[in-house]
Amino acid sequence: MVVPELRPWRAARPHVARIAGAVRPRLARAAGTVRPRLARATDTVRPRLARAADAVRPRLARAADAARPQLARITRPGTGKTWQYTAGAATAGLALTAAVVTAAGPWDSTGQRTAERDRAVALERTGGADHGRRTGSSGSSDGSGSLGAADGAPRPAASAAAVLTGLGGATGATEAAPPAKALAAVLEPLLSDPALGRRHGAAVVDVATGERLYGAGADDALTPASTTKIATAVAALSAMGADHRLTTRAALEPDTGELVLIGGGDPTLTARGGDPGGWASLRTLAGKTAAALKKRGVHRVTLSYDTSLYTGPELHPIGVNDNLARVTALMTDEARTDDSSSGPAPRVADPAADAARTFGALLEDHGIKTTSAGPSKATDRAENLAAVSSPPLSALVERMLTNSDNDIAEALARQTAVATGRPASFDGGAAAIAARLKALGLPVGEAAFHDGSGLDRADRLTAGLLTALLAEAGDTGRPELRPVLTGLPVAGFTGTLSSRYTDGAAGVVRAKTGTLTGVNTLAGTVVDRDGRLLAFAFLASDTVTPTAAQTALDRTATALAACGCR
Repeated sequence: MVVPELRPWRAARPHVARIAGAVRPRLARAAGTVRPRLARATDTVRPRLARAADAVRPRLARAADAARPQLARITRPGTGKTWQYTAGAATAGLALTAAVVTAAGPWDSTGQRTAERDRAVALERTGGADHGRRTGSSGSSDGSGSLGAADGAPRPAASAAAVLTGLGGATGATEAAPPAKALAAVLEPLLSDPALGRRHGAAVVDVATGERLYGAGADDALTPASTTKIATAVAALSAMGADHRLTTRAALEPDTGELVLIGGGDPTLTARGGDPGGWASLRTLAGKTAAALKKRGVHRVTLSYDTSLYTGPELHPIGVNDNLARVTALMTDEARTDDSSSGPAPRVADPAADAARTFGALLEDHGIKTTSAGPSKATDRAENLAAVSSPPLSALVERMLTNSDNDIAEALARQTAVATGRPASFDGGAAAIAARLKALGLPVGEAAFHDGSGLDRADRLTAGLLTALLAEAGDTGRPELRPVLTGLPVAGFTGTLSSRYTDGAAGVVRAKTGTLTGVNTLAGTVVDRDGRLLAFAFLASDTVTPTAAQTALDRTATALAACGCR
């Protein structure tokens, strides 16, 4: 069923064309430096792309006919049309990424936006969207993937300046959005794949205008799995702002000698040695605390820890699971027992007590004697001695989305509850997310939240709501929401998509994955062949084979990126 609709929660926004016009001269000046490297890249990728050509040649032939005037300057003799599409689509995506990044506001967090802008503009490098994160792994909701960008992953897609005119050409205007019927003709056969199970919902929205271009079961509430994190991100950013930080403190109770380690709900607080990489460090906190104690002539303390910021059960309804630690206001390194920073890993049984023991040992290293740590609650009279703060919320959101980080997701749900005056529990966090989305005027409808991560199978979202969330994050009037877009995994390069889309749409599709037993979902953005930024959401339930379902979803997103549907 095709449902063209202009959503009331979005106003028309022609900003994409204006931004594209602004960056075009800068990109054109850099174009001359990339041609030799692009030719070499063509020779490298031609064999693999030629093998893929048989499957997609009819559609790509039509695309090549439309794009030939723009691609003529970069085509080499003997190069297949598949290469033309891949280079062209990738570059159009990168150029629009540069445009969106330009309007993203001041929140650079871990440098992801800067890396993308530099790669899109400074064409003496290879382009693409690899942010240099080549360590660690990432897990979907059920921990089904170990998908860090490792050796052997695709190189960033080559950039080609001639294709940048697809963003507006000399007139500075982009092509109109694809008609609903034409889009349906491309998507419906792919969404009918038996691998996607008996129930599915799909929606596609033009981000520039908010218009729904396609909908099939778009308002049916289905299990979203980890795409729930998109909703959690929007709620948290709208409630607290992109610059909000989570602070861990050490406070001294007067006259008692009790030192209280006060958890601020930062699951990324690290106790590991070496450069913390911008994350808050328990070692730094211990050093500052010891210095403050010595300044007061204190060399021995009774150590305790305070986790009262959060309430309710710590254990998620799924029980003990390598995908999520107990949710507590005090932990280090997400309570992981190995050196990983993402993906499934065994967790310590009591994260808060473990963090306090580590803090005590670090104080001992600085010459402060401590007792064994026990739970407590700091009084209003406690004097703050030292504090460390997380990176801004924008960085936490990006890490959560890129790595499908369940610990950060549950922390942000509770932080949203705290910020909006609700109990910081599973139930309070879920209620806070729903309330924030409703306050933004988003189509919450039959959606149901039970956690922030999507691990709870009782969660329900619609494809329409997911695309609305993504479109809202692209609104120039809400720059604080932009990390929702920049944090999405990049096909073939980062996070939970690093080992997917190795052909075709690598570097073009950006999407949050979701995987539970019998559930496969994908929601994100693509730039179509005409340079339109589209938000999409595909939710499938009752799937039988996870890999087949993932392949079907990836094929559908790739077709959307390839679409110049008229």
